Amino acid sequence: MSTDSFDEFLKYMLSQNNNSSKHFSKKPKVVAVIMTYNCARLLPKAYEQIPKQLVDEIIITDDGSKDNVEQVARQLGVTFYKHSPNRGYGGNLKEGLRLALLHGADYIVEIHGDGQFHPRALNYAMPYIEEGRDFIIGSRFQEPFRALKNGMPLIRFTANMGLSFISRLILRIPFTEFHTGFRIYSKQLLKKIPWEKNSDDHKCSFQIMSQVAYVHAAVAEVPVEADYRGDHTSLSLPGAFIYALQSFVTMFNFLLARFGIFH
Repeated sequence: MSTDSFDEFLKYMLSQNNNSSKHFSKKPKVVAVIMTYNCARLLPKAYEQIPKQLVDEIIITDDGSKDNVEQVARQLGVTFYKHSPNRGYGGNLKEGLRLALLHGADYIVEIHGDGQFHPRALNYAMPYIEEGRDFIIGSRFQEPFRALKNGMPLIRFTANMGLSFISRLILRIPFTEFHTGFRIYSKQLLKKIPWEKNSDDHKCSFQIMSQVAYVHAAVAEVPVEADYRGDHTSLSLPGAFIYALQSFVTMFNFLLARFGIFH
């Protein structure tokens, strides 16, 4: 399918969203958080892709990079925060959420510094933001097999589809994908869940997902494009395998909590 046809699909999704939108009386403040770690060369691409008209502020949170990311951020004119030593994806995400809340965010958009997940998906999330949803996720799988056409390796596609299927059964959230790099968090959600206690590694993202399910948060899903052919950073296959095992542990803990056995 061509880019034009995908845009038509997204326009359809947007029109469907608008039909059910309940607009805020006051425009919520949207803060985009670009999370970086040794990807200074890719940061300009990630920054340029952000639909600036839809965000009120952009900040960068860096996880102890060894490259010249601070210099690049300064050239872009973006507020830059760096913590050291390296904490991991979860540590960087939690720091980004904390800083965005300090900046007065009502909604926080997670953007990866390599620009792999295209933030134009924010265009299709805006009706849900205006409606006041707690958590919005970008899915590569809303349009079947689009991710494969974009170059997603078959082994990653198959593993993600399978893990998302199991996640959907356990967490009872009707997402087509659970393991993605585009997410939007509301301030109200972050008041409801113990996100600061989550892991500092990649497990953090799925821990948040299980917490979203546990509190029955109002959720939404929008399509997102991911670039596998351009330069990008990805979790290694051994790292992805460890993440999958951690996800099963998280789902087991979720079930224990749901049945009142463990809190």
